[in-house]
Amino acid sequence: MSVSPSPPAGSPDPLAALEASAWALAAAVATMSEALSAPLAEVVEASPHRSAVLEAAGLLSWEGGVPVAHPSLVPPDGPTGLSAVQARLSSLRQAVAAAAQEASTPGGVGWAELDDEVLLHQGRASAATGRALATRVVPELPGLAQRLASGDALVLDIGTGVAALAVALARELPRASVVGIDVLQRALDLAGGELAQARDVADRIVLRLQDVAEVDEPGAFDLVWLPAPFLPEETLTLALPRLVEALRPGGWLVAGTNPPAGDALRAAVGRWNAVRNGGNAFDADRMAQVLAATGLADVRRYPTVPGGPVLVAARRPDA
Repeated sequence: MSVSPSPPAGSPDPLAALEASAWALAAAVATMSEALSAPLAEVVEASPHRSAVLEAAGLLSWEGGVPVAHPSLVPPDGPTGLSAVQARLSSLRQAVAAAAQEASTPGGVGWAELDDEVLLHQGRASAATGRALATRVVPELPGLAQRLASGDALVLDIGTGVAALAVALARELPRASVVGIDVLQRALDLAGGELAQARDVADRIVLRLQDVAEVDEPGAFDLVWLPAPFLPEETLTLALPRLVEALRPGGWLVAGTNPPAGDALRAAVGRWNAVRNGGNAFDADRMAQVLAATGLADVRRYPTVPGGPVLVAARRPDA
């Protein structure tokens, strides 16, 4: 039996650095969460040791005794900040689950095996994407805002989960109705609880237990939302022709995708996380190519927040 030699004294320990990074992320998420209900300066001053971690991580600096936060710690508004916190919490919970389970289930466990808190955090985080889609992307897509302002406008929310994105769309598009589909009944059960707290729009949201590869509603929807990273590649391949047919002529499909990674570590983590949860490793570049290959036209890209999803939009040609 051979034993790996210990690193020379004073040499870097990459595992220790990674562990410290996890704690730095925890400090950032906790600070962001508290700053949703208190001024950031008060939050920073209330926990000086935690704030020192942020400073060491390059997320906080000081000018004349006044804390200056990195822009990533200061969201543009409260709802976006809440979604960012939910997304980071979901990521941390999934990472812990992966560490505990990967040895016994190296292929990953899938969304069905994750606990309710992870599903809720991940789902609620998607509300920011829904708002970005409705307020920033829809007005830029020719003809779509007018369609969604009509009384019979219909949106398909694929992989609706706990329906947070569907709620966000319904609130921002007050003349449209939303059909949310998902293959996980437990997520839809949680969505029922979320809709009970969204009574202002619940009457315009219908939830269905349905596989996206079985969608068969030609010409039904003005807008189809496709969270591409969450679908297995085989399912995505089967579903795309059906989704193109489900669009009304001139309607738009918008796919949420991961941005091309800026470094090898983030690229590898993104692929592992997507595949272990039953998804695929497509990024925005690959998704744009796939949509064009289906016959959709006018392919466009819209970044959301730094490091966040890139929305890739494409239009079904008019008849």
